[in-house]
Amino acid sequence: MDCASERAGILVEALPYIRAFFGKTIVIKYGGSAMTDPGLRQMVAVDITLLRYVGMNPVVVHGGGKEISDLMKRLGKEPAFVNGLRVTDAETVEIAEMVLTGKINKEIVSLINQSGGKAVGLSGKDAFLITASKVGPEICCSSHEECKVVDLGHVGNVQKIDPAIIDVITGAGFIPVISPVATDAGGITLNINADHLAGSLASALNAYKLIMLTDVEGIMADPSDMSSLIEELTIDEVDKMVQDGRIVKGMIPKVEACITALQGGVERTHIIDGRRPHSLLLEMFTDKGIGTMIVK
Repeated sequence: MDCASERAGILVEALPYIRAFFGKTIVIKYGGSAMTDPGLRQMVAVDITLLRYVGMNPVVVHGGGKEISDLMKRLGKEPAFVNGLRVTDAETVEIAEMVLTGKINKEIVSLINQSGGKAVGLSGKDAFLITASKVGPEICCSSHEECKVVDLGHVGNVQKIDPAIIDVITGAGFIPVISPVATDAGGITLNINADHLAGSLASALNAYKLIMLTDVEGIMADPSDMSSLIEELTIDEVDKMVQDGRIVKGMIPKVEACITALQGGVERTHIIDGRRPHSLLLEMFTDKGIGTMIVK
């Protein structure tokens, strides 16, 4: 098959998916290497722009933990974590907001705009998009089995989402890009886990899909065997894998986000390898797809 025919075949393969997803909202959690590698960043921006041009409504939620830690160290402040959650005092939450909303968000918006899209940057503070509540204290145990209660500070959980501003933006043909910073009912700034925010937002928007870009190929039947990728799981199967220790660490908030979205009415959720070039397009428009799909 010559190159032209091969390209035509790819378009034909994509057509049923373009038709099925036309007009649908797709929430994309953007993180990992896809957000730090210059080449992958450009590809993701192009993929998101293409989704919009073929009639979908992509909504992007991004993180930025590594860049927050890097800036903290440059400012002479050592990052601290308890059970994988950042201890966020008043100074740290200012740094987080600067990095997430002032730097990373605008970089993503600029890349999408340069790719021919029309992106608008938001945080949870805009138009009462997200109201958060402060998380409770964490119990931290040392190797000597000494445990203490630690207040995480300005860390929040999603309490309420008002998607009105998202509806306005997508209805006008723009692509929303959202940083995980919000306020509580009293106006105190809180940093939210971006995975959890993506799941809650997908539910609030009645999205058709939630796609989590990660630095692994998906969920493995055996975490030590990278060839044991599971292509499809149900919520019950995921719960069992968490309980028996096959889903651990950074994958836990991602599957929690998928479960939140599914329970909120989202049709399908996907955990895919954002290190693969054009991973979004491979998942959306090919018969095989990539990564792990979690369904209700």
